Amino acid sequence: MTDTSNLKRISILGCGWLGLALAKKLLSQGFEVKGSIMQKENLHELREAGIKAYQVVLNPHLEVCSDDDFFDTDIIICSIPPKRRDDIENFYPKQIETLKQNAQKHGVKKILFISSTSVYPNTLGKVTEELQLTPEKASGKALVKAEEILSQSNDFETTILRFGGLIGYDRHPGRFLSNKKKLKNGLVPVNLIHQDDCVKIISEIIRQDVWGDVFNACCPEHPTRKDFYQKAARAANLPEPEFLEDEQMAYKWVDSSKLTKKLNYKFIYTSPLDTI
Repeated sequence: MTDTSNLKRISILGCGWLGLALAKKLLSQGFEVKGSIMQKENLHELREAGIKAYQVVLNPHLEVCSDDDFFDTDIIICSIPPKRRDDIENFYPKQIETLKQNAQKHGVKKILFISSTSVYPNTLGKVTEELQLTPEKASGKALVKAEEILSQSNDFETTILRFGGLIGYDRHPGRFLSNKKKLKNGLVPVNLIHQDDCVKIISEIIRQDVWGDVFNACCPEHPTRKDFYQKAARAANLPEPEFLEDEQMAYKWVDSSKLTKKLNYKFIYTSPLDTI
């Protein structure tokens, strides 16, 4: 096990909705935090929070890097999801290959890769980290390739964190399906996680020095899609979505018990319903 007291510098590739909240938390814990965004005009937001700010653009090669110092770090947290584009299955893995090459070049020790439960198919049941990955969407296929690129490298240790759907704060689920009619899949379970739990889980992985592993991360309880989105709409004083009385459709129920056991982790929000 590595002496984490020496791992004081953390670079977050992608200081967006999740990355910025994480950066602020890590700063409060005494880490030196470097954060990257793509838009130069937004660097001031990071600087105002006390984060060392960099413009980094992977397109898919390193098109812009305001300072190589971003990669001079102990831990890189990769928080850039696949963008919607026709060639995403090839483009996104090339972005991650660029990240890997720069990590190798600068002697980075650890990488934490933010992946997604979209790497799993809808299998009519529980899915764990041991399941064979056969994603249905192009973005899921791109993430599987990216996971392999990083985890197969011997130059650094990689932990992969597969989050469910991200909710919390300005992401109000009551707006997602409000007033929609004749929606399908009302009885399938939702796989969601609050931003606060995302940040806390990443902090615990770093604190406990858990590397070279793969974790699912979703609320342990999985209400139905109908119950969750109707309650969210009511809480926001919006018209409730209406669901068809359809038959049970293909679904996945993401199991996060490996994470709770290995990290001795207690979720802030046990159920997505608690976040409303």
